[in-house]
Order: sequence, then C-alpha cells, then structure tokens
Amino acid sequence: MSSGYLNRRDAMRLAAMAMVSGSAMLPGIARAAGGTINFADIGVGDPNGDWSKYTAASGYNVNLVSIGNAPSAILNVLVSSGGQGTYDIINIVGGMQKPLVENDLVEKIDTSKIPNWAKDGFIDEFLGKGKPGFQFIGFNDEIYGVPTVLQGDSFAYLPEKTGKLDSYAALFDPQWKGYVALEDNYTTAAQKTALYLKKAGLAQIGNPDDMTKEEFKTVIDFLIDQKKKGQFRVIWNSFEQAVNLIVNKEVYVIDCWEPMVFVAKSKGVDAVYADPKEGYLLWAMAAYLVKNPNRSAEQTTAAYQLLDFMLGGWYGATLTNLRGYMTNPQAVEYAAANPSEFPADQAKRVAEITDNVKRKFQAGGTWQNRWPTEVEFYEAEWSRFKAA
Repeated sequence: MSSGYLNRRDAMRLAAMAMVSGSAMLPGIARAAGGTINFADIGVGDPNGDWSKYTAASGYNVNLVSIGNAPSAILNVLVSSGGQGTYDIINIVGGMQKPLVENDLVEKIDTSKIPNWAKDGFIDEFLGKGKPGFQFIGFNDEIYGVPTVLQGDSFAYLPEKTGKLDSYAALFDPQWKGYVALEDNYTTAAQKTALYLKKAGLAQIGNPDDMTKEEFKTVIDFLIDQKKKGQFRVIWNSFEQAVNLIVNKEVYVIDCWEPMVFVAKSKGVDAVYADPKEGYLLWAMAAYLVKNPNRSAEQTTAAYQLLDFMLGGWYGATLTNLRGYMTNPQAVEYAAANPSEFPADQAKRVAEITDNVKRKFQAGGTWQNRWPTEVEFYEAEWSRFKAA
C-alpha cells in the first residue's frame, strides 16, 4: 500500500489484522436514543461524567462509551461493528482523516455552526492550514476534526535513580538496562526513537513524521537490537500499567504520557517529565462527527452544540485540570473568573499547564503521524518488534 490509499475493503482487512494481533479492543455498543448524543471517547475527554452544563443548554444527554485508540481498532468499530450507525461523535487522537474520509465515515465540519471555533486562537496558531498540525484536523484542505486537547509528549524518569535527563538517549542508555519501558504504539515509541536517531546522527531519516519503508525498518532493527540486549523491562499498553510501573519504581525511564506523571506525583513519587533536547512528539485530539445514517437533523444540531461546548471555557478548564492537557484559550480565562468552580490553586494549575504545553509547541520536535503513508508496513514491522 505504498500510496497510503485505503478503501473500505482495505480497512476491513487491516481491522481484521488488528483483531488477530489483539490490538482491537472493541467497546460495548450503546444504543442511540432520543435526546442523547452517543459520544465515543478514548478516556481523556470525559469531564468526570459531568455534562450538566451541556444538557442544560441543549436538552440532550451524553452517553459516553469507551473506544480504543489504535487506528485499526477505530476503523473496525466504525466499518464492521455497527459503530457508524451508533455513534454521533468519536473523540480520539486526530490525524485519522484519510481513512475516515475515504471510507465515508465522518462528516465535514461546518465551523459556522461552532461559535467557539472563532474564539480558539490555538487552532490557527498550531493547527491552521499550512501548519504541520493541520494533519490532525484536516484533509484535502477541508476540516473534519474539532481539536479538543493539545499536548507534546516525551518520557518520564525518576531523578533519584538517574539524575536529570534531557534526551531520548536515556531510553537506550545501558545504565538503565532492564529498567526502561516503551509504549506499545509505533506512532509514539517508534516515532520518538526515529527523532532520537535522526538528531543523534545515528540513522539517515528524512522526516520522522512519515518515514519510508527503509527508514522505518532501520528504527525497528534498532529497537529489536535494544530489546534483545534486555534494555526494556516491558512494553506497556494501558494507562494503569504505566502508572504502576512508575509508582512501584519498576522502571526508572519510561516512554509515556505526562498525565501519568501527575498521577505518580499524587501518589508521592518524585517522577519528572523530561524536556528532551531533541524536541517533543506533538499531537492533538480531534472530535469527529460520525456520518451516522440513523441521526436526525435535530440530533445533528445537538451534536454540533456538544462540539461547541467542548471548545468552551468550562469544558476546557475542567479537562486541563483533570488531564494535564492544553485545551483552548478560554479555559484559563474561565478558571480565573469562576473561583466557585475553580479555586485559586486549580485556576493556577490550568494557567501553568497551558503555558507549559504552548512552550512545547513553540519548541517543536516531530508531529505524531497517526496514518503514515506506509501504514501497513509500519503495522507489520511493529509486530516484528513485539515478537522479537
């Protein structure tokens, strides 16, 4: 599939391959009902079950259903498991537009129906047309995703064990052999590895965002060599597992998400999220409007109201405070202006997290690629790494 083109048959085949490999964890299917928006989310976009402000404004409830984040799993849910006729919105890490659009699974976003869109300066600054981040919400110059959170990822470490670390080289440092963990995800672990190899001059990689077959094979060969040397304690695949690895100090260096560090700190562990000299893995979550043949015009209007709500101040401040991600510019303003909902310490936290993530985007690095040109080759090579 050198062109990167994926038709519905390809999507089914790739999804089946994901199921065989065990990567497609399908959620339970919720049944659509009048006055309810079926909202599939990977676990990040839930404001602790509180949708009351949206319900008060729209008259609609939100039925939240967990969905896996692996690209093949998402396609499987929508294409072959009834998800297209069930869900109204899917909120996942963006960059999935190509297969979603080419398989006619999502609607083009009419931004005129989202008043908060024009108030979100982060969209133009980081995700606008002509910017690298546009790939997270757009396809062929059209908008298909509404950006809900933005983040720059790196890795975490325990300074009591390692001292200060500022390079992805730490993941491969023999000093920490057997005390390193990687995420089971080629769009994160492999891409960070590619960024490291390129910056260190250890491999000829033109663009870590979208590698050729030869370049990606080089990355996987390197990771397999490290794995065979015993560098990695485990390849983790759940939030809870990664947090436990840190909290129990089973690993000293871990390729992970920053919210895991927040949880570890809340449990009394002095974990640090690194500022690597090579830069960050930049990404954004996107809420997609599913092309659901069962949805009424009234329900579509309510779905747009939910998309607008997710770009608003209360939702943004709540998600930033809960998850540690940057959301939208109104979040900081809302938290500061509503101390009854966001006490001073929470408002301060929202402002600090927003400033920190903005700094990461300005520092740069590599943009996570959820659907690389050679996606099928990536899948096969990642399976080779896991089996090694």
